[in-house]
Amino acid sequence: MSDRTLTEAPAPASSRHVDAGDEGYSKDLKSRHINMIAIGGAIGTGLFLGAGGRLAGAGPSLAIAYAVCGVFAFFVVRALGELVLYRPSSGAFVSYAREFMGEKGAYTAGWLYFLNWSTTTVADITAAATYAHFWSLFTDVPQWVLAFIALAVVLTANLISVKYFGEMEFWFSLVKVAALVVFLIVGIWLVATSHEIGGHTPGLDSITDNGGLFPSGVLPMLLVIQGVVFAYASVELCGVAAGETENPEKIMPKAINSIMWRVGLFYVGSVVLLALLLPYTEYSSDQSPFVTVFDKLGVPGAAGVMNLVVLTAALSSLNSGLYSTGRILRSMAISGSAPKFTARMNKGKVPYGGVLFTAAFGVAGVVLNYFMEEEAFELVLNFASLGILGTWAMVMICSLFFWSRAKQGRVERPAYRLPWAPYTQIVTLVFLVAVLVLMWCDGGVGRTTVMFVPAIGAALVGGWFLVRRRVAALAAARD
Repeated sequence: MSDRTLTEAPAPASSRHVDAGDEGYSKDLKSRHINMIAIGGAIGTGLFLGAGGRLAGAGPSLAIAYAVCGVFAFFVVRALGELVLYRPSSGAFVSYAREFMGEKGAYTAGWLYFLNWSTTTVADITAAATYAHFWSLFTDVPQWVLAFIALAVVLTANLISVKYFGEMEFWFSLVKVAALVVFLIVGIWLVATSHEIGGHTPGLDSITDNGGLFPSGVLPMLLVIQGVVFAYASVELCGVAAGETENPEKIMPKAINSIMWRVGLFYVGSVVLLALLLPYTEYSSDQSPFVTVFDKLGVPGAAGVMNLVVLTAALSSLNSGLYSTGRILRSMAISGSAPKFTARMNKGKVPYGGVLFTAAFGVAGVVLNYFMEEEAFELVLNFASLGILGTWAMVMICSLFFWSRAKQGRVERPAYRLPWAPYTQIVTLVFLVAVLVLMWCDGGVGRTTVMFVPAIGAALVGGWFLVRRRVAALAAARD
């Protein structure tokens, strides 16, 4: 089968691009798994931990940043959803890049995604260790030890089978959703009754008496967008999971469409409530803002329970990262653009080579936590943001190629489509470039991170020259 779709007429299902990386997987993920994976992908560490520091920096205007980024996150996952309905694949956008852009496109998309999740893995184990320090039992345990334990536990479960991943993610997501629903109910009640929290009466005065919506101006709100993008880092996960799902054409549209209202309710709604409950100056990057509220509320054990929830969010994100990169790396390895061993699968039909390869970078994160305990999360957060921007850009570029070929009659778009194409893709790509500019304007770690973009580009080019012959040989063998 050719590496590209070459037919002039709309391609029937039997003649569509076939990706060898999709073979060998079980179809054990059910509708409930996919729905909760979609929820979990839209609710992660970026909200539970990152919102505290961003509230302290940007104030209540953080809700606007979450809303804007949420719209673009929905565009990305909706574009990916259209491609999934066209052809489900565990290789996801790497497989689509291979079909529409060739092996160079697949290589670039795959390694940018790996940059995203390898660094996010470090952020997640760092967050998990930070949360664990909340309890006195773990206060004296070094952060790097707790980070290593978190990685070992999730890695073990991920290697058994996709069923274990699906079940773990189902319950992780259920805990996160239940906790946010409880917080929203309690928060609304606290505001409605003007119940005192730590000597402060919640309400609109929490905003108006503390500098208003933009207490430090509009610029801080713009600058935190780079971190807010990280909060939506897992929205594409349901597209990867579609390759191990029965009847994705029935399950995926519902799961993807629900992301928009979840973003509005859980992200924007939670931030608005947090701003109403306490002045933005009460929050900090050292503690989850949800823990801050319950801690000041004085309810016995409430802060501990909420801290357990945010720990669950970090482990959920870690679980998702190991799962998705394992599948992406296998798709790349079979085509020759990733190390051969990352294509290996165990008896549970798990691509353990790719999962272990990603986990190895988590071990590097353990070392980072040993030497840079205070700066570890912020440092890897910025590098993860680069990977996210690159991944989202590749999804939208693939979507543009798909739309173009559909206009030419070479492929057929499914009924479930990204609205307003091709303008949606173009506007999203402009937004992603703007985020990169904002990272530069922010200075500090953000500017340092952007300065690494040429180095990342050079590494990608150099890597391609190392693997191109093997890629070409494997492509010729497939043809």
